[in-house]
Amino acid sequence: MTATLVKTPFKADHVGSFLRTEPVKEARKAFANGEIDADALKAVEDQEIEKLVQNQIEAGLKSVTDGEFRRSWWHLDFLAGLEGVAFFENEYISNFKGAQTRNNAIKVVGKVDFNDHYMLKHFKFLKQAVEKYGDGSQVAKFSIPSPNMLFTRIQGDEYYNGNSEQLYKDTVAAYQKAIQAFYDAGCRYLQLDDTSWIDFVSEERINAVVEKVGLDVHEIIKTRVSAINETIADKPEDLTITMHICRGNFRSTYITSGGYDQISDAIFAELNVDGLFLEYDDQRSGDFEPLKGFKRPNLTVVLGLFTSKFPELEDPESIKARIKEASQFIPLENLAVSPQCGFASTEEGNILTEEEQWNKIKHVVAIAKDVWGTI
Repeated sequence: MTATLVKTPFKADHVGSFLRTEPVKEARKAFANGEIDADALKAVEDQEIEKLVQNQIEAGLKSVTDGEFRRSWWHLDFLAGLEGVAFFENEYISNFKGAQTRNNAIKVVGKVDFNDHYMLKHFKFLKQAVEKYGDGSQVAKFSIPSPNMLFTRIQGDEYYNGNSEQLYKDTVAAYQKAIQAFYDAGCRYLQLDDTSWIDFVSEERINAVVEKVGLDVHEIIKTRVSAINETIADKPEDLTITMHICRGNFRSTYITSGGYDQISDAIFAELNVDGLFLEYDDQRSGDFEPLKGFKRPNLTVVLGLFTSKFPELEDPESIKARIKEASQFIPLENLAVSPQCGFASTEEGNILTEEEQWNKIKHVVAIAKDVWGTI
């Protein structure tokens, strides 16, 4: 099989979020308590993001993010910034194993649309920092939740009154605007984070989503594929769009377990993304058998063989053996590696130190260089 790869994802890549530094934590707390204003908070975030950019470059990464330092949640902050969507306090039913999240949620209060979203400024600052501290080989990468996250996370609808078809159309249209806006701002590497796919990794979750939605499981999967494909249908040719799937990441815990068997054809053959970031750091993710669904020679599959949840460094030979095993299903040139998720999907972060976080990143880079001779 001959592969024609886009430049990104890189052979050593990452999902995007990093542990918040102490200055960021302190500034956000002071802002929440009314002790500093928004400008003072931004000044601290700017300074810490510039340091983070330098740390990523020094660690050998070519994809560079802002660590989501300005966010509280990996998904809710962006979604609540869409027109017609609002934050509110509610029981946030996350079902993490052994941990309880805060009770933030989102609801639809008007027509969903995209117009001058505040995160465009976040990206522009990141891009400037990468250009300032990089050597031209690094790419500013930005992550946003996929449209499926809006459909599956809203806990109130004061506008569409159950008209899911119109909500779908408006959301896809809003995301099409978002993609063009980020591109116009200079973005060439955009990641859609989409944990809605965990609905299909176990019989228990499949039964729950079928009961909730009232459709056959295959129809639900088809709708989620269509939401992604319609969203990116007109993306510029030189914009890489990837999708990240995991089974939950909060304070080093998770939501569920199960393999990719049910969605293998959907994600490997039907989705039109340029790359897939897949969680594969332990037995919760199943085996590599679903990789046989791979059919697109221009698709990069990033194996999340390294855990972001714990500090211990994976045995290099075991990682190399797993890459070799995966290459039985997908050509080696179409594979890459990364941590299975970010280090801080929420501002609380996973249970490891910043030093341990950077040791993990350097470990990923070193092994990728050994396997592919490049990153």
